[in-house]
Amino acid sequence: MKRPGACLLRATDLEVRREQSLTLELPEFSLGSGEILGLIGPNGAGKSTLLLCLAGLLPPAQGQLVFEGQALKTPRDLAAYRRRVTLVFQEPLLLDTSVEENIGAGLRLRGMGKPLRRRRVLESAERFGIGHLLGRPARELSGGEAQRTSLARACALEPQVLLLDEPFSSLDPPTREALIRDLACVLKGTGTTAIFATHDLMEALHLADTLAVLRQGRVVQWGPAREVVNHPADEFVANFVGMETLLRGRVRSCALGTFTLEIGDREIIGTGKVEPGQNLTVGVRPENVTLSRHLESGTSARNGFPGRVTRITSRGPFFKVELDCGFFLSAYVTERSREELELEEGRELCATFKATAVHIIRR
Repeated sequence: MKRPGACLLRATDLEVRREQSLTLELPEFSLGSGEILGLIGPNGAGKSTLLLCLAGLLPPAQGQLVFEGQALKTPRDLAAYRRRVTLVFQEPLLLDTSVEENIGAGLRLRGMGKPLRRRRVLESAERFGIGHLLGRPARELSGGEAQRTSLARACALEPQVLLLDEPFSSLDPPTREALIRDLACVLKGTGTTAIFATHDLMEALHLADTLAVLRQGRVVQWGPAREVVNHPADEFVANFVGMETLLRGRVRSCALGTFTLEIGDREIIGTGKVEPGQNLTVGVRPENVTLSRHLESGTSARNGFPGRVTRITSRGPFFKVELDCGFFLSAYVTERSREELELEEGRELCATFKATAVHIIRR
């Protein structure tokens, strides 16, 4: 993961109210130069509100934005800031003209001369794979082509901060994956600082260095993307980032950095600092669970349980398998593993996972 540079954008004690109701409360916010921050959370969590506020389009009821060390206090400060920040919406808002004219619209409004504008438009169009569409009317574009045009227009402005509000949500999966891949290359190649909102964890992991999880207008966890996914701060975050197995029990014993947790009449072994007698919630990610027909000896996995398959659900290239092992357990398998295990509801299997796959949920 790349390390962000010096702080580029900061906000303190930020509050946004709509119709007298508090919709966003952010005591502290900072974004490093070159950092890519993913805002994730359910609908209504405050992701779009935060982007609109950071774009200077939604004035906060309280708090202050600081850009490159300068507080944005006056309308003049805010106007200058807006020229260095670009916001891309979920639905592409294109003019009824050619692709080329759409990409160059912002540059033209800023008074850029035609030769330089033309070069900037060509460069941005090529980055997003639509150089061959420059002469096409925008109304004839597919959804993916229209969003590529919208992104090319934003990037042609060479913003210091690019804000993206769920720009892939209306696209079909193949188009979405291709566009995410191309955007990742553009951001990496240009070193652009970016914040994007999404409710899709896979999008966030593909693009983001850092994740902020929002719930009801507040950030409940903020940190490196893999840290948030593997060490969620609470059960809400755990559920949202796909840690579907959450187990509550009592610590029976601790020794040498490992602990034994009693869950009903079962016991699992995990790692971490806990105290004997402590009531604890732990989580296990489904991709860390291995299924087999029999418990195997000589494996490094210290947790192994017989279980019965209760449900099988397609998850794109994988299948989610739910098991009753005396407690609920979720696992992911490939199509090939499904065939080899002859998976079906009611089948008896064995589930194993390592002690290091047991993550303590502190709150």
